Amino acid sequence: MTLKLGRIAFDDEATLMMAIVNRTPDSFFDKGATWEEDKAFERVAQVAAEGAEIVDIGGIKAAPGAEIDEAEEKARVVDLVARVRESFPALVISVDTWRASVGDAVCAAGADLLNDAWGGADPELVDVAAQHGAAIVCTHTGGVTPRTRPYRIEYDDVVRSAIDDTVAYAERALAAGVGRDSIVIDPAHDFGKNTFHSLEVTRRLDEMVATGWPVLVSLSNKDFVGETLDLPVGERLIGTLAATAVCALAGARIYRVHQVVETRQTVDMASTIAGRRPPRRAIRGIQ
Repeated sequence: MTLKLGRIAFDDEATLMMAIVNRTPDSFFDKGATWEEDKAFERVAQVAAEGAEIVDIGGIKAAPGAEIDEAEEKARVVDLVARVRESFPALVISVDTWRASVGDAVCAAGADLLNDAWGGADPELVDVAAQHGAAIVCTHTGGVTPRTRPYRIEYDDVVRSAIDDTVAYAERALAAGVGRDSIVIDPAHDFGKNTFHSLEVTRRLDEMVATGWPVLVSLSNKDFVGETLDLPVGERLIGTLAATAVCALAGARIYRVHQVVETRQTVDMASTIAGRRPPRRAIRGIQ
């Protein structure tokens, strides 16, 4: 289906790179490299030049850590959103937040998409998206509290749970007034899941795609990749790209990433093998 992310629409077969931009001093991957606003803005410029269609700006790391209240989260992201909106009018701006008040502030500053990584923890977030004509990402977390790690979570069927919860969230967003073409679902690898759960979601992602809702995957350097290969954060790119290829074959539409160029090539290759994208050049055996 066609995707409408705020003011920008994308064709049915488009696959999109969502580049991660952390306005945090303690992010697990870049260790605060884009904590300063100017550094974060430079990161936006870099990933836009690399071809990212979306930037996902976040003011709080997902893992447990220092308490960040709503005022501090706004201070970290609102001005940056406004700055990016002015400088990159064709770029989709996403903000990674579960708080309705933060969502309201960033949408007023120009954000197009609210990426709720915590599965509807604040039920008013869908109303904010509807009021601003913004898109929303509906995730599956198994009901865990924001910024907590999963501990011995069990599912009868993790994929069934992911489908049921994200589709219910999507339908709630639709009822609140968010456009159907502006709602995305995300199985949320690692969130409320152990490594075996995340691997199963990856293996069976086609079942989520079959719901008809566009699917986002956030695989980049996640713990399930690290544990599978017994590798630290800085050495997980190849494993991430292998998981990305599997999700691309299954039909995922949006990829939340640290490395834009490598992920784009992986997705394009897998999408071409799947028959959804033609080769850029095909002259072998013809000329």
